[in-house]
Amino acid sequence: MLALSIAWRQCRSLWSSGEIRVLLFALILAVTATTSVSFFTDRIKSSMQTQGNVLLGADLVVNSDHAIPAAYLAEARKRQYQTTQALEFSSMVLKGESSELAEIKAVEAGFPLRGHLTISKQSATTAKESSSVDIPARGTVWMEPRLAQKLALKIGDEVSVGESQFKVAAFLLQEPSRGGDMFSIAPRLLMNSTDVEATGLVQFGSRVKYQLLVASTNDGVAANQAMEGYAEWLKPQLARGERVDDIRSARPEMRNALNKAQQFLGIASMVGVILAMVAMLLASIPYVQKSLDAYALMRCFGATKKLITQILLYQTLLLALVGSVIGCVLGFAAQYGLAILAGRLFLETLPAPGWMPVLLGLVTGFATLLTVVWPQLMRLRAVPALRILRQDLEGNVRSNGIVFLPALLVLAGLVFWHAGDIKLAGIVFAALVALVVVAGFLAYAGMRVVQSFSVQNFGVVKLGLMGLRRRPILTIAQVVGLSMGLMAILLLAFVRNDLLKNWQTSLPAHAPNRFVINIQADQIPGINALLTSHAIQHADIFPMVRARLISVNGKPLNIEQYKDDRAKRLAEREFNLSWAAQMQADNELVAGQWWKAEDAGKQLLSLEQGLAETLNLKLGDKLTYDVAGTQLDLTITSLRKVEWNSMHVNFFAVTPPKVLDNYAANYLTSFHLPAGKEEALNQLVRKFPNLTIINVSAVMEQLQSLLSKMSYAIEFVFGFSLLAGLAVLYAALMATREERVRESTLMRVLGASRKQVVLAMLVEFSCIGILASIVANIFTNVAAYYLATLVLDMEYQFNAWLSVQALLATIVLVPLSAWLVARNQFNQPPRSLLQSV
Repeated sequence: MLALSIAWRQCRSLWSSGEIRVLLFALILAVTATTSVSFFTDRIKSSMQTQGNVLLGADLVVNSDHAIPAAYLAEARKRQYQTTQALEFSSMVLKGESSELAEIKAVEAGFPLRGHLTISKQSATTAKESSSVDIPARGTVWMEPRLAQKLALKIGDEVSVGESQFKVAAFLLQEPSRGGDMFSIAPRLLMNSTDVEATGLVQFGSRVKYQLLVASTNDGVAANQAMEGYAEWLKPQLARGERVDDIRSARPEMRNALNKAQQFLGIASMVGVILAMVAMLLASIPYVQKSLDAYALMRCFGATKKLITQILLYQTLLLALVGSVIGCVLGFAAQYGLAILAGRLFLETLPAPGWMPVLLGLVTGFATLLTVVWPQLMRLRAVPALRILRQDLEGNVRSNGIVFLPALLVLAGLVFWHAGDIKLAGIVFAALVALVVVAGFLAYAGMRVVQSFSVQNFGVVKLGLMGLRRRPILTIAQVVGLSMGLMAILLLAFVRNDLLKNWQTSLPAHAPNRFVINIQADQIPGINALLTSHAIQHADIFPMVRARLISVNGKPLNIEQYKDDRAKRLAEREFNLSWAAQMQADNELVAGQWWKAEDAGKQLLSLEQGLAETLNLKLGDKLTYDVAGTQLDLTITSLRKVEWNSMHVNFFAVTPPKVLDNYAANYLTSFHLPAGKEEALNQLVRKFPNLTIINVSAVMEQLQSLLSKMSYAIEFVFGFSLLAGLAVLYAALMATREERVRESTLMRVLGASRKQVVLAMLVEFSCIGILASIVANIFTNVAAYYLATLVLDMEYQFNAWLSVQALLATIVLVPLSAWLVARNQFNQPPRSLLQSV
């Protein structure tokens, strides 16, 4: 208890004298930065998951071509999940002598479990939107406006579906669950499930898709984690014709966007951890130096090394406890205010935060202080009692790099924890270790050069370089620390720019939102002319031949050899073969060679890379297709990476021209239809009634809205991390304030002017900032390259302007921050400074 009592009194004394405030302030800022970013990213991640699940109308959907087994529903209810069921089938909708094909969806009460149905009870063309928490009443239907326009229907009219008559009660403007089935050929008609039997449309042998929609009572990440257990229970139970979809499996583009967003948020959290360790390291160095006299005095009074060790341990734990708790509270308050602002700007309501960031903040506080500060405090046990009389004696208080090994291990553990991805964390951590080594070596080499460089006639430059020579260890520590902090922030900036650019190009504002199929060869000139006359920019019209894969390298295709459900579905489905002389702009050749003009008619094949990997196909494999009863042998000569997110027409399998000339083909195209030009589609259908137009605009709007919200989230997290990083670095600079005061006092006493002292300090910190910025820029670009290519699966683009901005900002901000810390002392006369030292 004696050691605890002394430690408590000493902490109070050190706080009163101000000697411990810098270290505690740095710890509080470090934990605040870590917890606030973790709190906010946790809520943003939850919100993105919830927004993504709206596209499915649930957290998880079980799809089947037969009635959903009762055990699936029972298990969901046993887990206390929300459930509802739906049926989907196609049928003709009649109004008098007119009829149109519609995709009918019969739903139960509670549908959808995520999001809301958007309807209008006015005309189909001048629709005033409203959200509905109900479903169509019995005997009524809701239909998409395009179906109403084709049948010239208005609210209150009656239509025939099967053997029943239904009243049109509303127009369906948006259906959340449509996101999992983007390419729906016919318009939607929504009805009450209790009316299905009366229609007589669902009979034995009918093509019906049965759906079980499941949602957790939680939101966001917690909901998806809850669903993972249910999905794992389902997988062994699934029979033929059954599959489980979530937002990642149902929508590949959303899977990519969510994965990349979560990886960015992981990087943002890592930035807080890295900056925390940097601040602790820089703040602990002067703290140890200021504590030498106190522990030398204790040695004079007979304190043993054991007692000093206990005092240091209790003191460290008290600091860690106080700093971590205050940091967690401030972190929660900071993110809460930011979440309110973010919610007003771009998100409806952010989910409530979890408690994991609090645990992370406490672990960060204790781990960083114990591993970074404690090894240095342990050196104080060796301070000699004679130091009271001779200030030049420090005893064995010099340390070597081995004492920082625990800190390095803790940093690695926290980085891996935040990243949630071994490859991501490994790249960042390897870059950090290399940066520390290189930055330390360059700083040391720079000190040696400065020591051997005679500065005779450079005035303040001489004074600044002398400052570097007087503190070689502190200078090296500052260069390494600033390099790590700058690399963390720059890496976040590089990845943010690449990620936002990738999202903008993957789903641009004018991406195709209409697909036209069943085009005949003789109709191509007329379709081109009509679209051009309405100033509608359209892509090329592509040929398509239906075929089924039946053998690989002469061996009949065995569907059961594929263990993955997706591989089985791809293997047994019909493929759309096409031909092209030139590779499309949104395709990238990743293996093999594209054919030349003289290869026309040769039985060659180019496959999409993902399909080849899923089906274990490679260059040189010979594939046999069944095309309308005729076998066609094709040899794989190239593999392509296809940008499916572009929404343009693309194909898994492409041949050279003339290979498919003897087979019946139809054509398809895609284009962006601007708002207000729907009449062009009406003219197109009237002139070419055989065409089928697929409208994906509603789902496109949902996807673009979600990507826009995630982009705003990325911007906010980046800005918040940047502010937190600057605050922590500012606290680290404050750690050198006392030594700067002593130096400036001595220089003023010896006749230096205020201007000379300030300029000398600016020269010193400019050199530190320039060296740190150069090293950080080099390693940031290396790490960004590997992150983009190996983790985020994006094309890396060197951003020279961002690197220049970082260099210029560092040259300005680092000296400016140092001046802000010491500006009060510069304005005081030497006598006042001497009295305060």
